Amino acid sequence: MLKDSWFTVQKIDDSTFAISEFGHWEKVHSFLLLGKDKAILIDTGLGIDNIKRMTDQLTQLPIDVITTHVHVDHIGCHGEFERIYVHEKDKDWLVNGIQGLSIKQICKDIGRDITLPIPDTFNPNTYRPFQGKPAGILNDGDVIDLGNRRLIIYHTPGHSPGHISVFDETNGYLFTGDLLYDETSIYAFYPSTSPVDLVNSLEKISEIEDVSMVFGSHNTLGLKPIILKEVKVAVEYLRENNLTQFGTGVHDFNGFSVQF
Repeated sequence: MLKDSWFTVQKIDDSTFAISEFGHWEKVHSFLLLGKDKAILIDTGLGIDNIKRMTDQLTQLPIDVITTHVHVDHIGCHGEFERIYVHEKDKDWLVNGIQGLSIKQICKDIGRDITLPIPDTFNPNTYRPFQGKPAGILNDGDVIDLGNRRLIIYHTPGHSPGHISVFDETNGYLFTGDLLYDETSIYAFYPSTSPVDLVNSLEKISEIEDVSMVFGSHNTLGLKPIILKEVKVAVEYLRENNLTQFGTGVHDFNGFSVQF
């Protein structure tokens, strides 16, 4: 596979690649999905280094960017691509920035706990998140046809108002963004988040049929679909115990945890 000083490229299959940033504490994954007619890049990483350097080596197809949600670690290289798509409810953040999140805090978070050499082009003190207008809007139920591959958009708010998940119906891959991953807690404790929406979204993805693998945007690359059964258990537990509200803390389940 491709060797790089910052990015780790892992081949999921002949037409699907994870582009990971393991040198940063957030361990972010972006995903490149190749079709017959075009490619889709799910998120563009932290922006510490230029992810387009990697996508240029992996495909010559035109690339559309799907944004799972507008947090800094998922839109870092959006400026390198012409066609960016986002859900309507995260559009304002993409255009104008996240209200209430200071540049000082962003710079602090982007620059800490880095374990790999950073490129000369990156300075955490002058880092600025991408802002710009999208080429189009994603809606719940949208189908993206790559010629030989069919993707379905699911609106899965909670972590952000316009968070989306992407189901590759052709291969059974479910890309869950920051709705579901392991090792560190999925969070909905900021004012811009919603514990109720997050739990509803977890229930929504747990009902998707024929999932062969779950790919969250952080930590372990690829989770077996049995985790969706655990999600069903978690949803029922959180609701029955009236825990879907701010301030109830961290709730641990088999394979993942949430924090409200």
